[in-house]
Amino acid sequence: MLAGLQNVTFEFGARVILEDSTWHIQPGERIGLIGYNGTGKSTLLKLLVGQYSPSAGTVERSRTTSIGYLHQDLLSFDTTESIHQVAMSAFEKVLALEKEIEELGKELERTGDEKTLHEYSDKLHELETLGGYDIHHRTEEVLQGLGFSNADLQRPYKEFSGGWRMRVLLAKMILQAPDLLLLDEPTNHLDLPSIEWLEKYLLHYQGSVVIVSHDKYFLNRMVTKIVELYQQELHVYNGNYEFYEKEKAVRIDLQQKAFENQQDYIRQQERFVERFKAKASKAAQAQSIQKRLDRLERIEDVAIERPNIRINFRVDKTPGRVLVELKDITKTFGENTIVNGASIEIDRGDKIALIGANGKGKSTLLRIIAGVETYEGERKWGHNVEESFYAQHQLEALNVNNTILDEMKECGSQMTELELRTLLGCFLFSGDDSDKKIRVLSGGEKARVALAKTMVSKANFLMLDEPTNHLDMHSCDLLIDALKKYEGSLILVSHDRYFVSKTANKIWEIVDQQVKEFKGGYDEWVAWKERMAKQEAEQKKAESKNNKANEKQEQKQEQKPEPKPVAAPAPTPSAPINKEAKKELQKQQRIFQQLEEKIAQLNKERARLEAALADPGTYTDKSKFREAEDAYKKAEAELSKMNKEYEQVFEKIMELEKN
Repeated sequence: MLAGLQNVTFEFGARVILEDSTWHIQPGERIGLIGYNGTGKSTLLKLLVGQYSPSAGTVERSRTTSIGYLHQDLLSFDTTESIHQVAMSAFEKVLALEKEIEELGKELERTGDEKTLHEYSDKLHELETLGGYDIHHRTEEVLQGLGFSNADLQRPYKEFSGGWRMRVLLAKMILQAPDLLLLDEPTNHLDLPSIEWLEKYLLHYQGSVVIVSHDKYFLNRMVTKIVELYQQELHVYNGNYEFYEKEKAVRIDLQQKAFENQQDYIRQQERFVERFKAKASKAAQAQSIQKRLDRLERIEDVAIERPNIRINFRVDKTPGRVLVELKDITKTFGENTIVNGASIEIDRGDKIALIGANGKGKSTLLRIIAGVETYEGERKWGHNVEESFYAQHQLEALNVNNTILDEMKECGSQMTELELRTLLGCFLFSGDDSDKKIRVLSGGEKARVALAKTMVSKANFLMLDEPTNHLDMHSCDLLIDALKKYEGSLILVSHDRYFVSKTANKIWEIVDQQVKEFKGGYDEWVAWKERMAKQEAEQKKAESKNNKANEKQEQKQEQKPEPKPVAAPAPTPSAPINKEAKKELQKQQRIFQQLEEKIAQLNKERARLEAALADPGTYTDKSKFREAEDAYKKAEAELSKMNKEYEQVFEKIMELEKN
């Protein structure tokens, strides 16, 4: 065991976070720690690293266990060192050893002492054992995997924003390679390519990993065990998040039935006590039953789980067919061009996810659509469009003197106070939280108020920039259900792949300063990208093979000596054989030429079919897609057959030319 809790109870004042719970973390485990916001997941991690002490029980840690803990409080760290130096500080022992070797080298040059030479050699061997010669390469590899360019590596750490700083600290922690890695919302500050890189890296990580995350895709791919903090207890599920969801539903059903059975038993016993407690002959028995009821361990009602409240949008007006049209849009920041002469439109019914790596200009394009960003070109609104824009800057528009409830009332949604309080519950404001002043809220809480305001507007077009950043899984699910039923149109920017896969029917991506549209959901887009990458790899392989065959033929022809004019040989018995061989050679050369022409035609046909498959419009019509895919497969098979024949004929020609 690396670390764990043994019969631990932990309390914050009168509030119990954990009660008499045991949890052991074994070597090589990848665990997802989940629970509703505010249940104490981050507190649990702080217990494991010793920042908090339990009220009862023990926190167990092996003396030899090294623990790395990534959390939001690390952002208070600041330095003028480059991000490369900050990440390199993970190799504290190696860096100290390098300094020792440097000093010993200087001393050896000065004295030539044999003892110093032996010590110098020992230190070099130790450096090699610790992998000290490749620490610079490993550091650059991890930083680049997390989205930093080569030019960024020597920039000072203090120049970067909070999200990028967190990436540097994550890189440092990964490079330290502790026995136990505790990650609190590691994907919050990562874009899609960086999340995918982190997934691959952690899947091969030698130590154990505990992850707090609301990213279902990340948990499904990463973890082999789920630990849920629920009702002050830890519940273990041996599987990924998908397994947990199914198993949890079964457990809830069993718990509900057990609760109902126990309630029936309690009511029955209580009626007996009430009826006979005053009767002398039954009083002792009634008293005994009452004592038994007092000692009974009560089963919790699952109804105390947060209910699945529905968020209902109200759309007053139906817009025209085209909501927004962008024509020849160009946007630059200094030397960085985001889009150049891009044109695209958003139609009624579109639910678009704008995805890609950080720095590609997704939020900038969203602001251009919303009309709050300067640009060159033309942006044209359609008929009857009523828009609502949610982004971090919307927090500044909140009236700090209002309560949360008052702020919601001013939206003009015509919802009752009870309906508004119910809605705020979906955005993690329960009970009296609705009466808090805006001024006392944290950044995350203000973001949730701004998002709730966006949801209650009667807009028929929503623009959402990272709407799930401050929501827990349950709230994300409620928002997904609401957006599925939403009758209007929307465009959103999000790195939450599960959220995107459940809400979008189109994917936009900024590629080569143009906006590329894919007509289909996220899962279809991923499958299409993988298929295109595979086809491209196969095409390069085939081209390489053909080039090698052509080179080989050219080399053979170059090596073949020029024929010299000689007198015709006298007829001999072998002459007919040479004549036959010559005829066969000419025949094979004709076949070879024909095959070359056919292969060239087939390559052109395959290129045409690939272009058709690369066109997202093909995927809007099933029959058209199947027809294109069948034609492509047929062309591939024919090309493969021709290439084999080509090689066989080529070998025959080589053989005949030798004779």
